[in-house]
Amino acid sequence: MNYYPVFLDLRGRPCLVVGGATIATRKVEGLLHAGAEVTVVSLEVTDPIRKWQSQGKLRYLPRRYRRGDLKGFFMAYAATGIAQIDGEMAEDAHSEGVLLNVVDLPMLCDFITPAIVQRGDCVIAISTGGKSPGFARLVRQQLENFVGPEYGWTLEIVGAKRNELKRSCPDVEERQRLLDEFMESPTLDLIRRPR
Repeated sequence: MNYYPVFLDLRGRPCLVVGGATIATRKVEGLLHAGAEVTVVSLEVTDPIRKWQSQGKLRYLPRRYRRGDLKGFFMAYAATGIAQIDGEMAEDAHSEGVLLNVVDLPMLCDFITPAIVQRGDCVIAISTGGKSPGFARLVRQQLENFVGPEYGWTLEIVGAKRNELKRSCPDVEERQRLLDEFMESPTLDLIRRPR
């Protein structure tokens, strides 16, 4: 299976997480961080999910998944580990046109969630095509040691310079040449160096 890598804008989009344990909590946290409107369906949930619900950050329905629950959602995660629910959600997602990820069952997924390294707005996604989330986690840990917070700071500076050049230099090729020259400057090299 070859997946098409893409970063989605989930701000204000309705997303459903079915399940309330540790893996579901990680999915909820990522969705909230992306600005999604999150609903959680599960009989039991973790303390962080309860806290987010009490803060008004998500909607919590303390019950089992029901056929039809996916209606109106953009994206969903099945994180229960219960084969019957996974199957029902896959059928419902297909008929409703909802993007679905079923944890640990790539054959039922429309998308998979990569392991990520994030430094400010600099995001590196690592995927194994669903073959081994553990291997993706190992690669992520190695990259975290190599790509420090200085990459996020550097991106902020480069982004500001790009905006400045957009205003002052109408020629696209010249603007790109100047930006490339700026990114190779000794100043940015010093910022990127740890310590």
